[in-house]
Amino acid sequence: MTSAVQATFPSVDIIIPHFRRRDMLERCLDSLAETRYPAMGIIVVDNGGIEAGLVFMVKRYRNARLVRLGENRGYAGGCNEGLKHSTADYVVFMNDDTRHDPLWLEQLVSSALDDDCTAALQPKILSLKSFERGKKVFDYAGAAGGMMDRLGYPWCFGRTFSSIETDQGQYESAREIFWASGVAMFVKRSLVVELGGFDGDFFMHMEEIDLSWRMRLAGYTLRSVPLSVILHEGGASLPGGSADKIYFNHRNNIVMLLKNLSTIGLYWVLPIRFLLEIAAALFYLTQFPGSLKKSGAVFRALGDTLRQLPEIMKKRRVVQSMRKVSDSVVFRNSPWSLLLRR
Repeated sequence: MTSAVQATFPSVDIIIPHFRRRDMLERCLDSLAETRYPAMGIIVVDNGGIEAGLVFMVKRYRNARLVRLGENRGYAGGCNEGLKHSTADYVVFMNDDTRHDPLWLEQLVSSALDDDCTAALQPKILSLKSFERGKKVFDYAGAAGGMMDRLGYPWCFGRTFSSIETDQGQYESAREIFWASGVAMFVKRSLVVELGGFDGDFFMHMEEIDLSWRMRLAGYTLRSVPLSVILHEGGASLPGGSADKIYFNHRNNIVMLLKNLSTIGLYWVLPIRFLLEIAAALFYLTQFPGSLKKSGAVFRALGDTLRQLPEIMKKRRVVQSMRKVSDSVVFRNSPWSLLLRR
């Protein structure tokens, strides 16, 4: 990257945690190579993989480099490792099962420069599989921007629970969001470093919501950028409805509440959430095949959370010491409960 380019354009590193599926990573890098932004670097973090030739494959791409880990640290740990190797102005934490509009990054950088109080941005995320069939359907993991109700249940513009909308231009205006999806999360590198990066204990699922929540507690906003478009394959790490996915979603969601909610918020939210977790476990008993395993994943998540409570409370003290705004500000655009209303 020349000094003239660095002086004209803010630098951006794309951080891609990778675990096997070299073919998928190669398609992602091929797509990124078409990006029309001159100050872009790529950091691929190999999460303990053993794929031969990965170094040579990554070197084929402009400004791309490979970082190898001796173990699989999940999405959170892989992104944190990539962050250590970046000195860019901005970074994008990205899944390796994505395709990209050539102007996707230019739109994000332009939006970031327009508002210095915005900590993170999310592009519009469409389903790759539907797009290949000639349909524009929002992707489950982020859609047109992530939101959260006051009981801690995440949802998105364009996706509520399992209901996913077709993109008909209904979310073409940039708006404030609660969280930015880890499918493609554009952030200020210095702020993420200041906040300690992702919580590595999350391993995978909801780590980006936890980080987004901490950004909001620090007084920053997050916004959607619908002019930036990403296509996402989805389900590459864990299939939807699997017991492991249920475990990570339930465990990490409760941990996130324990870390980020105010003390008063925890007093009234936790009892309701405990009852709803039991209800969820009973619901999974009706989900065949693997109903017992799915239901047990909820109880395993609750049990592990209790065992890890001392460490979680240490993290809570750090998070709350950095708080600059109240829960009422954080949840100013959030409904009370989508689940109970439904």
